[in-house]
Amino acid sequence: MITTINNKHKKLNVPNLRFPEFQGEWEEERLADIADLYKGTGISKDQLSDDGEPCILYGELYTKYKSETIREVISKTNIDNTKLVRSKDNDVIIPCSGETAEDIATARCVLNGNILLGGDLNIIRLHGYDGTFMSYQLNGKRKYDIAKVAQGVSVVHLYGEHLKGVKTINPCLTEQKKIVSLLTLLDERIATQNKIIEDLKKLKSAIINYAINSLDTDFAKFSSLYEMAGEGGTPTTSNGSFYDNGKMPFIKIDDLKQKYLTENKDFITELGLQKSSAWLVPTSSILFSNGATIGEITITTYPVCTKQGILGIVPKQNIDVEYLYYFMSSSYFKKAVSRIVTEGTMKTAYLKDINNILCPIPTKEEQEEIVKIPSTLNSKIDTEKSILKLFITQKQHLLHQMFI
Repeated sequence: MITTINNKHKKLNVPNLRFPEFQGEWEEERLADIADLYKGTGISKDQLSDDGEPCILYGELYTKYKSETIREVISKTNIDNTKLVRSKDNDVIIPCSGETAEDIATARCVLNGNILLGGDLNIIRLHGYDGTFMSYQLNGKRKYDIAKVAQGVSVVHLYGEHLKGVKTINPCLTEQKKIVSLLTLLDERIATQNKIIEDLKKLKSAIINYAINSLDTDFAKFSSLYEMAGEGGTPTTSNGSFYDNGKMPFIKIDDLKQKYLTENKDFITELGLQKSSAWLVPTSSILFSNGATIGEITITTYPVCTKQGILGIVPKQNIDVEYLYYFMSSSYFKKAVSRIVTEGTMKTAYLKDINNILCPIPTKEEQEEIVKIPSTLNSKIDTEKSILKLFITQKQHLLHQMFI
């Protein structure tokens, strides 16, 4: 176990939490004084290939590389590389553009050299500093300093000139590496925990798909499975009387992330419900996103109303809500929905078309038997997610306490 000294009540330029073998104050330095800044070149998403040289695109920092260190590069390209930019060991990369000023502070250390770095990537090439330590610092204590110098509204931009003046506060290289060794161990445990969760999800999906595809039973149209169904609606956002001190849960797509809906952030008033196309979806109903992000699904545990793009589905008495949840999560149902999606300003799977999807309808007893194993796995996944949340909280605590 690593012993640390708490410097919380001291006024020196040192972190609250520190390894006991290190002394002396950390130094404040601008990025321009400790690094050279460059920019990546070229490489679009459609230029990726199954073979060729390893490369990193800026968007992958948001989607594929979740920890501060990039050890293995996922993408490749075989385009002409004579004018492309290559990484050097220990380079720190950060996007040139993003959706918000806060999100753009997403730094990653590329451990290995000779990786092609795409356009819209800032490259921070440090002089004798640990790149992973700098990534932790930029993503943590310096996150809002970076947000302040980013420019733009709908799309936020961040370039080398903006980064030059960002201050960093650093210990000696040996202490940087010691901090990195601790945080890297935690990142590895987080990655392992994510893998456990993903494997359990794959197992659950495989079991659901096998159960649905193996059914030897009658089929009926989707419209015969429910008592009531329909999209929600959004009350006029400029009318405060529809929202102020509202008590009625108002569900958005971001709320449809768990099997059971147990909490939500937004609310509307009774008047807002009356003056919009929203309706009150009862407890033990299905919510299914049918617009934009299609296929998110949850089971209500209390009455709610929803925005447009979310279907509320109230099952009939002979349909177990858990069975309906797992059936609508199956590859069978997802493929059927994908065939009826309407392209337009926004992709939509209209209820009138979903109604015609043929669905296997076993007896209520068979439905209840089918859901037993995936429900057990779902509980296991929830437990593993809780463990993951604890690890992430621990990491955030260390980032706050071990940096200045």
